[in-house]
Amino acid sequence: MDSGEIYSLSDSHVMQTYRRYPLALVRGRGMKVWDADGREYLDFLAGIAVCNLGHCHPLVTHAIAEQAKTLMHVSNLYYIEPQAQLAAMLTEKSFAERVFFCNSGAEANEAAIKLVRRYARELRGIEAAEIITMHHSFHGRTMATLSATGQEKIQTGYQPLLAGFRYVPFGDPGEVAKAVNEKTCAVMVEPIQGEGGINVPGPDYLRELRCICDDHNLLLILDEVQCGMGRTGRLFAHQHAGIVPDVMTLAKALGAGFPIGAMLASNDAAKVFGPGSHATTFGGNPLACSAAIAALNAIDTEDVLGNCNKMGTYLRQRLDNLKDKHKCICDIRSSGLMVGVELDVAVAEVIQWSQEKAILMGPAGEKTLRLTPPLIVAQADIDRLIEVLDEVLP
Repeated sequence: MDSGEIYSLSDSHVMQTYRRYPLALVRGRGMKVWDADGREYLDFLAGIAVCNLGHCHPLVTHAIAEQAKTLMHVSNLYYIEPQAQLAAMLTEKSFAERVFFCNSGAEANEAAIKLVRRYARELRGIEAAEIITMHHSFHGRTMATLSATGQEKIQTGYQPLLAGFRYVPFGDPGEVAKAVNEKTCAVMVEPIQGEGGINVPGPDYLRELRCICDDHNLLLILDEVQCGMGRTGRLFAHQHAGIVPDVMTLAKALGAGFPIGAMLASNDAAKVFGPGSHATTFGGNPLACSAAIAALNAIDTEDVLGNCNKMGTYLRQRLDNLKDKHKCICDIRSSGLMVGVELDVAVAEVIQWSQEKAILMGPAGEKTLRLTPPLIVAQADIDRLIEVLDEVLP
């Protein structure tokens, strides 16, 4: 099918829950994707930070192909070898001692919400069920996770929300401390807010949240669905702060393009989940876990984090120079290759104009360009991005 035929078929039959760009991507390799009419693009969005290793990484596609020929799915009623191997790898690389696998970031956060409430109930009683979350946060679109999300636009139309969430300003530990009361059981936060506008907090923010949680016997949940798996130059974003959470959620880049989510926890927090307390049909199946194992191996062996740090610094320098030239750039916020460029012109138009010049980007909120290229991005790719932005920005 050509692009027009794909648009027509999709518009006629797919539920209209997305505002789509006029682009039908059918093939990808590394930094590049191609549309149904054969046009080539540089992908600086990477499936919203999903394709951290680029499109169709050879190790990942080989692992998926081999696993697909061997065993694609069995129930979690049985032991699953790739699942056990992946859990061992993730716990070895993190603070965690236990992993629950699922299919997405929303499911991982849903599992985290259930875990901390169950933990607090057993420790302190039924009243201790309130979770402090942040304004402009994004934790998913299930009823529990959109209730946790601190953005009215995500919640509109779905009230009444689930009770038990209290929202405070992001980046201000004093506001968190003031919000703690006898009902509080946990603090839930993205180390860097993604959907909310690529908001990077101060260097002591997570350390102060850790202290507040310790002082009040609360669990600390870190949502690393978007900022994790090397996106900031460390495998997990909280490692920059040198703290240890009680619970962490992962998804997006975990499977390098294959859907998988995970909720990681300490033994102490995880002890309240026993047989029947939480479950999933597809989570942690052999195919998804094999993809994630291959992705972790690629991060370890191909200096992915080194390139992320090097190219993240280079991209930031080029954007800072561009800011001096284009006054429509109000602010640049970044960590590694998670970059937000706040504009005082219409972001949607800048994205559309860049797309016409074969550069793909996305929005984060209403005013911010979101740049989340594959962590394998090269200097020449960044030079082309800057060249296009220089052309399209007023």
